[in-house]
Amino acid sequence: MANIFVSYARADEPQAKRVAEALAAEGFQVWRDNELPAHRAYAEVIEERLKSAKAVVVLWSGEAARSQWVRSEADLARHQGTLVQVTLDGTDPPMPFEQIQCAELMHWSGQPSDAGWRKLLASVDSLANASPDTRHNNRKATRGLSVCVLPFANMSGDAEQEYFSDGITEDITTDLSKVSALEVIARNTAFLFKGQSVDVCSVARHLSVSHVLEGSVRKAGSRVRISAQLIDGQTGSHVWAKRYDREMTDIFDIQDEISRAIVEALKVKLLPTEKQAIEQRGTTSVEAYNLYLIARDCWASGNHGDRHREERVVRLCQRAVEIDPAYAQAWALMATAQTTLRYGFGVAGEDGVASAKKALEIDPTMVEAHCPLARGLIEQGKYDEAESVIARALKVDPDSWGVHYEGSRLHNRQRQFKQAVVHLERCVSLVETDFYSAGMLVSFYHALGDAVAEQRAARIALERAESALTHDPNNGSALSVGARSLACLGDDVRAREWVERGLLLDPDNLNMRYNFASMHAALWKDPETALALLEPTLAKASGHLIRWAEKIDPDVDSIREDPKFKRMVSEAKTRVRQN
Repeated sequence: MANIFVSYARADEPQAKRVAEALAAEGFQVWRDNELPAHRAYAEVIEERLKSAKAVVVLWSGEAARSQWVRSEADLARHQGTLVQVTLDGTDPPMPFEQIQCAELMHWSGQPSDAGWRKLLASVDSLANASPDTRHNNRKATRGLSVCVLPFANMSGDAEQEYFSDGITEDITTDLSKVSALEVIARNTAFLFKGQSVDVCSVARHLSVSHVLEGSVRKAGSRVRISAQLIDGQTGSHVWAKRYDREMTDIFDIQDEISRAIVEALKVKLLPTEKQAIEQRGTTSVEAYNLYLIARDCWASGNHGDRHREERVVRLCQRAVEIDPAYAQAWALMATAQTTLRYGFGVAGEDGVASAKKALEIDPTMVEAHCPLARGLIEQGKYDEAESVIARALKVDPDSWGVHYEGSRLHNRQRQFKQAVVHLERCVSLVETDFYSAGMLVSFYHALGDAVAEQRAARIALERAESALTHDPNNGSALSVGARSLACLGDDVRAREWVERGLLLDPDNLNMRYNFASMHAALWKDPETALALLEPTLAKASGHLIRWAEKIDPDVDSIREDPKFKRMVSEAKTRVRQN
C-alpha cells in the first residue's frame, strides 16, 4: 500500500504530478488517482487508499476548494490526523480546514530548497514516521483557551427527542462563542463526532483544543435532566461537572448556568456585554422554544418534495409566534416554509415576505430572514436584486446554509452551473445531513462533464441519503437522491430497486418522480421511460417545476425537443395559467 496519498482537483493535475514525483524521489511511496485499477469500484479504492495512507497531501486551489470530493478526502484525513495542506495558487483552505497550517507552493517549480516544499516535506516525513497514536492535526489555536462542545447524547429513550438534545448543544455552542477570550470549535465540526464513541483526549488532540464539553439530555414530560462535564483535553480529568434535574420551565436558566460555569471554571473574564449577550434568548417562552426546535428539525430532516413538511413547519411556527410575537427565529423559519409552499407547490396565500420582514424588524441581524426575500426576487426574475440580498446576507454570516442555498438557486435558475456548485458545496460542508444539495451537485457536475467530481458527490449523497432512510424509510426525496447516486456509481441494479421502492412508497411526491424521470433521460438514455414518468408529474406540477423542466434542468436536455415533451409542458403551463 502507498504511504502518501495526494488529493487534488482535476485542473491541478500537472502540479499534483510534480509533487507526487518529488515525494517519490525522496523515497516515499506515493499514490494519486491516476493509478485507479480498471477492475475495481472508484469509491472503494479511494477510501481504501485514504485510510491506509500515513499522510494525505491536499493541494488546495480555487478549483480544489470548490470540489466536494477534495473536501471529503481532506475531512477524512483531518479525522485520521494525517492531513498535510498545500496551497498552489494562494487560495486559503476552506472551513474548517483554515485552522490547520498550510504550506505554500505558489511559485514552486521543483526546486528542493524552496521553503514551502521543505515545510511540506517535513510534515510528510513526520507523519510517515509517526505511530497512529502520536498523530495530531496542526490546527493552530488563536486563543489560549479553546473548547469543543460535543453533541449532547439523547438519553430520553425516544429517537424523536433528538431535536431537543441537538438544540441544547447548538445553543450552548452559540453562547460560548460570544466569549471573546474563548475559542469555540464550529458546530458543524463538532457534530461530525455525533453518535460516535470517542476518546475525549483524542478529540482534543485532533482539534488542538484545550478542553472538551460533553453531556447528555433526558427529557420526560415536564422534566428535563441535563448532565454536563468539562474535561481537560490533555489529562482527561474533569475540570467541572454537574447534573441538572429540573422542570422544563427552567431550561433557559440551565443553559445560562452551564455557560457561566464553564467560563468560571476556565477563569475567563466575561465582559458585561458578553454576559448580556449570553443571557439574551430569542424567546423567554419554553413552549415557544420547544415548538421552534421541533419545526427546525422537521425542516432539516423532512421529506423534500412533500408539502406536508412545509405545512407542519408553518403550523408549528405560527403557534410559536402566537405564544411569543417577538420570536424572530420562528418568524424567519415560517417565512422560509411559506415561500416554499408558494413557489415550490403553487399554494396560494402567504409568500413569506411579510413574515421575513417581521423577523428583520425584531432582529435586523437575522440572516435567515433574507432567504425568503431572495427567493421571491429569484422567482420574479429580478436576479440582480436577489444577488444583492444574498451578498449582503453572506457578509453578515458567510456560513449561512440557507443563504448559500438561495445562492445556488439564483445561479442554477440562469443555468450558471459552475457558480451554483460553489454554493452547493458550501451547503454540503455546513450541514452534515444535507443530502439534497449533494444530490444537486451530482446532477450539475454531470452537466459540466466533471466525472470525477460527479462520482465524489455521489458517494457523499448516497451516504447521507442512506442515513436519512434509516430514520424515515419512506423519504421519497432521499430515495431519489440515493438512486441517482447509485446509478452514477455504476450500481444500476440497486438504483432501479430504489426507483421502484420510491414509486410504491411515495407516489405523490412530484419532486421524486421528476428526479426519477431525469435519471432515465440523463444517465440511462431511456427517453420513453423518462417521458412516461414525466407525463403524470407535469400534469400536477407547480409552475416552479414546470419552468425547471422547460428551460433549466440539464438532465432533460436530451428530450427537451421531443414533441411529446413539448406537448406536456404546454399543457401544464396552460393548466397553471387557468388556475
